[in-house]
Amino acid sequence: MSAVAFKRVAFIGIGNMGWPMAARLVGAGFHVAAYDVAPGHAAKFAAEVGGEAAASVAEAVKGADAIVTILPTSRHVVDVITPVRSQLAKGALVIDMTSGIPGVTQTLAATLEADGVEMIDAPVSGGVARAKTGELAIMTGGAPASVERAMPLLRAMGTTITEVGAIGAGQAMKALNNLVSAGGFLIGVEALLIGQRFGLDAERMVDVLNASTGMNNSTQKKFKQFVLSRAFNSNFGLDLMAKDLGIALEVAHDGGVSAPFAALCRELWLAAANRLGKGHDHTEMAKFSEEAAGLTLGQK
Repeated sequence: MSAVAFKRVAFIGIGNMGWPMAARLVGAGFHVAAYDVAPGHAAKFAAEVGGEAAASVAEAVKGADAIVTILPTSRHVVDVITPVRSQLAKGALVIDMTSGIPGVTQTLAATLEADGVEMIDAPVSGGVARAKTGELAIMTGGAPASVERAMPLLRAMGTTITEVGAIGAGQAMKALNNLVSAGGFLIGVEALLIGQRFGLDAERMVDVLNASTGMNNSTQKKFKQFVLSRAFNSNFGLDLMAKDLGIALEVAHDGGVSAPFAALCRELWLAAANRLGKGHDHTEMAKFSEEAAGLTLGQK
């Protein structure tokens, strides 16, 4: 299936991640009708990247073969899709790339199926940098035929696309991925603080971790780049990380799985989000740990 098979793609949510992802679709030859709640944002996208700026969700989805959503929460997705359900073309494909709640997505998918509309979930990992290069990791949930149908779009945005199960499975996997990532970040920061108090150099510690068994995504791509540099600008929000950890705990609870470490990890990230307030980068979690330790990483 080529770009021609999707004559019109509605892309809802042109934020930090959505903008470069939608740009990849435009670059791959898809006609993209972009919409964002921020006034003028879709028009700016169309002017700078291409495609069409839609003045409303209804305008974006009119005649669309595929509808891509990447929004802050599943509730936002429901609130966006529900009012335009009757306007979605029979046989249209909704691709929800939001880091959402599996149960909410399953319910929405069932209502869309009754309308003759297919839905898959396809959350992503890799951050803004990999969104720009089209190298995202994408985990999909949904009927195999629907996932296969979405592949031309997904391949324009990602290089690793893994089918993980039925609808909602992609979002469960994304939440669990972020649980592992958040745990690695938190324990890594604590290790740096302990070492610095002992007299070790923080940057040298990161070098050792990256050459040893303590290496993880945070030691490789976050500590020097965003924490020790004090830049704290990874473009992924602290509140969004706390949200994803809450989803992971919901999945554990629904499955009857005891997850005490995951629960503690989530409580610490949620406490940091509440303490620091809205609008903070997730790498600023380090400030919360620094405050508890009475140290600032990188300072002698």
